[in-house]
Amino acid sequence: MWRDPGAPADSFYETRPECTNVPKSRFRIKAGKTLSARKWHAAFSPEGYLDIGKTLSRIHRGGIHPSIRGEVWEFLLGCYDPKSTFEERDEIRQRRREQYATWKEECRKLFPLIGSGRFITAPVVTEDGIPVQDPLVLLENNPENGLITLPQESTTAVSNLEKITDKGVVQWMLTLHQIGLDVIRTDRTLVFYEKKENLAKLWDILSVYARIDSDVGYGQGMSDLCSPMIILLNDEADAFWCFERLMRRLMMWALEYDPDLYWLYEEDDEKSEENKKRLKSLRHYGKYERENMKNGGKNGEEPPFPISVFLVASVLKEKSAILLQQARGLDDVVKV
Repeated sequence: MWRDPGAPADSFYETRPECTNVPKSRFRIKAGKTLSARKWHAAFSPEGYLDIGKTLSRIHRGGIHPSIRGEVWEFLLGCYDPKSTFEERDEIRQRRREQYATWKEECRKLFPLIGSGRFITAPVVTEDGIPVQDPLVLLENNPENGLITLPQESTTAVSNLEKITDKGVVQWMLTLHQIGLDVIRTDRTLVFYEKKENLAKLWDILSVYARIDSDVGYGQGMSDLCSPMIILLNDEADAFWCFERLMRRLMMWALEYDPDLYWLYEEDDEKSEENKKRLKSLRHYGKYERENMKNGGKNGEEPPFPISVFLVASVLKEKSAILLQQARGLDDVVKV
C-alpha cells in the first residue's frame, strides 16, 4: 500500500513569480501526523492548560500545520508556560505589548524613523557621534521600493542635532543602517516582503532589540532569525517577544557549547596564573568534556561519564549525515 506523500506547504509562503530557482519545501502536510488546528485546539483544557507532551509527540512525527505555526512557536520558544491559563496568557500578552510599545517609543525619540513605516540603509551618525548631514547619504531617492533613508521632516531634525555624547546611543545608531542593509536582503524571494511596511516592521523589531539588549546588539544573520516571526505572527509586539526568546535560547546554547564564549564568561578567580594552563586546554572542549577534565583531574577520581559514552558520540558524529537522511527512529539509528 502506497503511503500518502502529503500536501505541499509552499502555497502558505508565496514566492515572487520571477524567482524561478527557489527550491521547493520538503515539508509535507500529512493527515493524522501533522499537528492540525483541530488537534492543537483540542490539546487545551477548558481552563487553558496545554498538554505539551502529546503536542510535542505529534510535532516530532509530522511537524506543524502552517496556519497555526505562530501560536505554537510561542509555546515552543517559551513565551508562555503550558501550565498557564487562557486568562493568564492574555494578561502576559497585554503586558508585553505595552512594554514593547514603551521601548519602541523610547527608540523613536532617539531616532524618528522608528515606527514610521520606513527604514534606513545609509549611516546617519559618525563614530564620533556627529550626525551625518550629507543629503546624498541621508536620502535615497527611491520611495517606490521603500528604501528611504529619511523623509524630509526627519532629515531636518537629524541635521539640527548636536553631537551625541552617549556612547551607547552612538553605537546603536551606527547599527541602524546595517540592519536596513540586511533587511532588504532577507527572504527577498517572498511576496510577503514586497510590501515595504513588512520590511519596516522587521527593521523596527531588530532596531528595538539592539537598543534594549546592548550586550548583543545586532549581528549579521539576526534578520534571518527574526523574519519567520514577522511572517507567522500578525502583531509586531508578539513577533518581537518570540524573537527575544529565540535569542535567549541561542545565547544559552552558545555559552554551553562554544568554548570561546564559555571562556569569556568564566569566573575571574578561575583565571589566575596557576589555572591558565589548565583553562587553555579547556577551551578546546565542549560542555561535557570540560566537566570531565575538571572533575577527572581531581585526586585521580573517575570521570563522571564512562568512555563508552564518548565512543558512541564519536560514531554518531561520523554517521550524522546518514542518520539525518535515513533514520526515522531509534531502530534505524541502531542499524546505521
